[in-house]
Amino acid sequence: MTDPQPPAGPDPSEPADRASAQDPSRRQSRWRLVMGPGSEQLCGPLDARGQQQEDCLAFLYDREYGQGRNVRLPSQGGSGSLDPSALTIPDWINQIHDLFPKRTIERMERDALERYEIDEMVTNPEVLARAQPNQTLLKAVLRTKHLMNQEVLKAARHLVAQAVEELMRQMAQEVRSAFQGSVDRRHRSFLKIAKNFDVATTLRRNLKHYDPHSRRVTVQTPYFFSRVQRRVDRWQMIILVDESGSMMDSVIHSAVTAAVFYSMRMMKVHLCIFDTSVVDLTDRVVDPVETLMKVQLGGGTDIGQAVQYASTLVENPRRTILAVITDFYEGGSTTQLYTSARKLVESGVTCLGLAALDQRADPTYDEQVAAQLVKIGWHVAAMTPGELATWVAERIRR
Repeated sequence: MTDPQPPAGPDPSEPADRASAQDPSRRQSRWRLVMGPGSEQLCGPLDARGQQQEDCLAFLYDREYGQGRNVRLPSQGGSGSLDPSALTIPDWINQIHDLFPKRTIERMERDALERYEIDEMVTNPEVLARAQPNQTLLKAVLRTKHLMNQEVLKAARHLVAQAVEELMRQMAQEVRSAFQGSVDRRHRSFLKIAKNFDVATTLRRNLKHYDPHSRRVTVQTPYFFSRVQRRVDRWQMIILVDESGSMMDSVIHSAVTAAVFYSMRMMKVHLCIFDTSVVDLTDRVVDPVETLMKVQLGGGTDIGQAVQYASTLVENPRRTILAVITDFYEGGSTTQLYTSARKLVESGVTCLGLAALDQRADPTYDEQVAAQLVKIGWHVAAMTPGELATWVAERIRR
């Protein structure tokens, strides 16, 4: 007697577009995922991504059989745990959002909550209150906050605040150091800072203390350069962030980076998020927690409309930097995007397209759209927040 088939669920690898549906290898992979382990001889082996998808499906739907049916994840003391040693649920949430299309994700989340009662993330404020904040857990909270009631959402907001505070500490010094001013080699300074150390002058003026036996120069008086503080308060920076699910890491780092820029009071900072519409969060830029809790991940993408909106914010084109953080997969009109992008460049705005803004700067993006923007006159890159700050500082010092 054979085991029953898995419960009726979503097509685990529902194609994101018509082209993938026509790809024979993709069709074969989808059938392999639907039929499950044991169908390798018929459907062939899975690639690395397919294996990750199968692991996610097994995590959820293997509960259908035997003692695993409708079982919660192991917990201590009769309640769930989200400590770093047991981040199973957050990791699973993050993986399905990276691996599956929106309709499939919604079905899997519904089955997890209603059929298998895996609800610690979205129903238990005590679990969230005990959780150790980190970026993995932060992403999982942001992806499931729409499922939370008000009590759980309050606990989740506190968790987001803790994780963001830690990110702020990590990034603030890195970003601010780019704006400390350039070295002024014409003037000496009595402020003894290692990065200002004048090696050549120090050696030259201490040569009289050279010891021929040890062949060393004893430095009795070190010399340092002074630094010139640059005035950049007249510059304007507009940050547009694509809030599609694939941009989660960049959304988080964009909110924190914008807050750091704003806190320095050196530039006029605008922050907007977009999908098929644009939401201007400039009045909340000082509070990245509030910004992140407003993000609605997923949906379509209209980059052209967002760029067009950004053009209405420009005050002095030649002192404006526009940073559009997106994967460049345009769901709207590419003609509108290219037209708006060209007008900004022609007006004198410095335009930067970022395919990724996070600590890894590991992008996945539409190379054709990105290449066309480069031809128009945009700069396109993937950067860490520190690299972005350095890039901005170099532009405003020219």
